[in-house]
Amino acid sequence: MKILVVAPAWVGDMVMAQSLFKQIKTDCPDAVIDVLAPEWSIPLIRRMPEIQKGISLPIGHGSLRLSTRMRKAKILARKCYDRAIILPATWKSALVPFFAKIPIRTGFLGEFRYGLVNDIRALDKTVLNMTVLRYLALGDVKNGSLPPEIRFYPELDVDRQNRDRMIRYLGLTLDRPVICFCPGAEYGPAKQWPPAFYRELADMLIANGYQIWTIGSRKEAGIASHIHPGHAGEFYRNLCGKTRLEDVVDLISLAACVVTNDSGLMHVAAASGVLVQAIYGSSTPSYTPPLTTQADIHYRGLNCSPCFKRKCPLGHLRCLKEILPWEVYHSIEKRLRH
Repeated sequence: MKILVVAPAWVGDMVMAQSLFKQIKTDCPDAVIDVLAPEWSIPLIRRMPEIQKGISLPIGHGSLRLSTRMRKAKILARKCYDRAIILPATWKSALVPFFAKIPIRTGFLGEFRYGLVNDIRALDKTVLNMTVLRYLALGDVKNGSLPPEIRFYPELDVDRQNRDRMIRYLGLTLDRPVICFCPGAEYGPAKQWPPAFYRELADMLIANGYQIWTIGSRKEAGIASHIHPGHAGEFYRNLCGKTRLEDVVDLISLAACVVTNDSGLMHVAAASGVLVQAIYGSSTPSYTPPLTTQADIHYRGLNCSPCFKRKCPLGHLRCLKEILPWEVYHSIEKRLRH
């Protein structure tokens, strides 16, 4: 069977989708899986051995570009896919499989996609209450028991040659155990633990024999500059904007622990097999948890949580400010020292 999966547009969702790819390959070892995805995600897809090919759709987030989609569909029609699984719920995401005349097009109804999706699955959000469960349900046979079992967690391949190259290129050392900080969150500040808290945590960790690598995009470089500890700065490296997404996968694999907001890099860290300290603010771990057995969750669950807002609507940000640095520090120490 040849399957085209239309991928989600966010880093974390792309990582979580690997649970679906693993499920498909286990249930149907001869299945050939191609993934239609944004250009930025192709290097990440290459770290998923279940996928034969990542196919770039050069369209920005939220853009229609109908002629581009039709051209891509014309090319994909020659591949004679048996089935398409459309993970996003948007109307636009269903266009390419429809134009490519893929006979079975599986997805939730989403934005009234009658006709575009012809294998419509029911979405009961009280049952499919996690993103990964929704992906897995689309991969299961129709009318299968719900919720599906999460049989496989994401596991991204590590390129050790690239990892060694990046260590040399960035001038990194492994003289001390590495703690990676991922202080950004593309969604907004209501997901971002205060930089002052990261800085206080960095002080405690460095004083107790660790080094800190702060990782993220160029957008997070300013946040990372506020994390720089007041002393022993030689054990702190701001790598934001200096790495590609695939480099992040490789560097994180060297960490003893990753301290991270609920972000795409949290899911990358979970799929890299390292200990994760996950900090939740406006979102909730019951919806998008790190898919790993090696994670501690820091979440207050206040009366106003989860609000899923980009900025705190009440202005106090208590959901994040009540998670104190010493709490995260002791979680790390408990895990790594025992």
